[in-house]
Amino acid sequence: MSVLAGTSGWQYRDWRGEFYPPEVPQREWLEYYARNFVTVENNGTFYRLPTRDVFSGWRDRVTDGFVMAVKASRYLTHVRRLRDPAGPVRRMLDAAAPLGDRLGPVLLQLPPTLTAEPALLDECLATFPATTRVAVEPRHDSWWSDEVRRVLTERNTALCWSDRKGTPLTPLWRTADWGYLRLHEGDGYPWPRYGKETLSGWADRLAATWTDTEPVYVYFNNDQHAGAPHDAAAFTAAVRRRGREAPRPASGPDA
Repeated sequence: MSVLAGTSGWQYRDWRGEFYPPEVPQREWLEYYARNFVTVENNGTFYRLPTRDVFSGWRDRVTDGFVMAVKASRYLTHVRRLRDPAGPVRRMLDAAAPLGDRLGPVLLQLPPTLTAEPALLDECLATFPATTRVAVEPRHDSWWSDEVRRVLTERNTALCWSDRKGTPLTPLWRTADWGYLRLHEGDGYPWPRYGKETLSGWADRLAATWTDTEPVYVYFNNDQHAGAPHDAAAFTAAVRRRGREAPRPASGPDA
């Protein structure tokens, strides 16, 4: 298992002085971030799809081996609710193409009011190239069925495991030869940080589920008070203490 841990987003003003040094200008935050972590989940793409030039600029600013996961547009998941997916998927992948080998998985976070429609999900997943890793984060309990699990497994699509306050919000299904985990709010102090035992527990779960050669992407979404970068660093250390691989940034950490 190779764990790539980072945060959901990187442009949070309250991280200045907590993660970003005061002397680092905001226009250089991505470069600083990439010197400390090997991956980021770009959740800004959920609200507005950037142009190809913007994606190209991001590629130029990060280090070798850095991976950017992309959260799919809310137009696909929340407005169209997965219906007629071909156009939105094509536009998203075309815009993100300049990332090249920096492009990581695509996350489909489904609205909490969307009940299970396995056939619709299968149709949506079929529009992605086989080489694109896609993770799905359902948020309605009706999705926890054998049929949904079958669709995900046959498409080699990762069920996005998620956590709030140390409690899994999803079944811990392995549906692909890679994994995806999102941690939304911690159970530790100060809020919304995660406690050491919870981080250790997740490190053990991942190690028990994926082999040494299978990548797992882990993103902390507890951005308030810079909880996410602190916890991502602590989680990476917990993985390494277990003798599992967690790649280091090409240029080495600043913090």
